[in-house]
Amino acid sequence: MSFEYDDESDPGPYPIPANPLIEGGSDHHLLILQTDGCVLYELFDAEKTPAGWRAGSGAVFYLNDYRLRPDGWTSADAAGLAILPGLVRYEEVAAGEIRHAIRFTAPHTRQDYVWPARHYASDSDDLNLPPMGMRLRLRADYDTSGFPPQTRVILEAMKKYGIVLADNGSAWYLSGVPDERWDNDDLHSLSRLVGADFEAVDTSEMMIEPGSGRARQ
Repeated sequence: MSFEYDDESDPGPYPIPANPLIEGGSDHHLLILQTDGCVLYELFDAEKTPAGWRAGSGAVFYLNDYRLRPDGWTSADAAGLAILPGLVRYEEVAAGEIRHAIRFTAPHTRQDYVWPARHYASDSDDLNLPPMGMRLRLRADYDTSGFPPQTRVILEAMKKYGIVLADNGSAWYLSGVPDERWDNDDLHSLSRLVGADFEAVDTSEMMIEPGSGRARQ
């Protein structure tokens, strides 16, 4: 592997399969979960060239512990967090419960980050902009009864676990695993939400150690 941001990337090796699925759009994320060893490999802007694989950045996460990226390091996401744990999966929604926070993006962020994020991607110190790693939670009194089934499961997860700012991108953009069983008309009802429907969560009391993602329950 060769990296554009090689000083903040894990050298690998990365077990890329022969015909990997790479995200479309501009980010070209490539996520590889090695289930036998509980290791997650994530690449940003991945591309195969005649000279071999290259990427903007790469991160390796060992899922049998809670260690975060080195302080100040990016990952495949600007916040230095793993992408895969924050994705919405159809199987979770079909089972009726999502049991984790959800990754989201914002078009403008601050030159700052809060735990568990490890990196920022902004030149602005405007305090009206959010820091990377900011966690928001859908208000407990928000009425989800009028939403269709798939969306309602997502909204309830937003109330319990919240959403975490992971990267610069489209406003309030949630990420999910592609699946033909998604009902896009159902999911588009999420556009009814506005910023005032959320409250910011102070996660400092959840932190046990700055370099660990383990949270106080």
